[in-house]
Amino acid sequence: MSFNFTEGEVLLVDKPLEWTSFDVVKKLKWLIQKKEGKKKIKLGHAGTLDPLASGLLILCSGKFTKKISEIQNQEKEYTGQFFLGATTPTYDLESEPENFKELDSVKEELIRQTALEMTGKLAQMPPIFSAKKVKGVRAYELARRGEEVELQPKEIEIYEFEITDVALPLISFRIRCSKGTYIRSIAHDFGQSLGCGAYLKELRRTRIGEYKVEDAQDIPQWEEALSS
Repeated sequence: MSFNFTEGEVLLVDKPLEWTSFDVVKKLKWLIQKKEGKKKIKLGHAGTLDPLASGLLILCSGKFTKKISEIQNQEKEYTGQFFLGATTPTYDLESEPENFKELDSVKEELIRQTALEMTGKLAQMPPIFSAKKVKGVRAYELARRGEEVELQPKEIEIYEFEITDVALPLISFRIRCSKGTYIRSIAHDFGQSLGCGAYLKELRRTRIGEYKVEDAQDIPQWEEALSS
């Protein structure tokens, strides 16, 4: 497999769980520089993926780093699971579940209707444990220090919100959405609408625009490709 990293490459990576997006960039940059004889290569990613999420992460090298904004602006598709009947401060499993509630009144018909009602344009409040900046400081840094975090809602769009399985307390979903959408916030808002609370248990990004995770390579595959 031949590459021209200076002129530009678009690299599709299937990000593993617990890796940050920066971890992936750092790893592939090291592999590329080793292959290219330590020559400096520009490399960046087109859209952060949380450590507890897996799936498609797009990296651009060389002159193709100019494509990053264009790629980030494209719609995204995710699959995953919400856990109903509890919440977490981070809206996912980065923090411990709390506020447990019974699910006796939560029926499948209500779950599907709620997903339908959350489809379309929404004013979404980002999680306070997010990388959004408040007066130049990351929101999660303020939240971890116990300081008050004031964020503004942002308009996003949910093009499709499909409930693919209901096995309470877990529900599985597929969401197609605009850039800037926090699926963690969708989980939180979904739980509030149902009156039982919810958090994001699993998340996988399957597509960005026309780029699909099926066409991506995992880290061991990239190690092999860039060592040959």
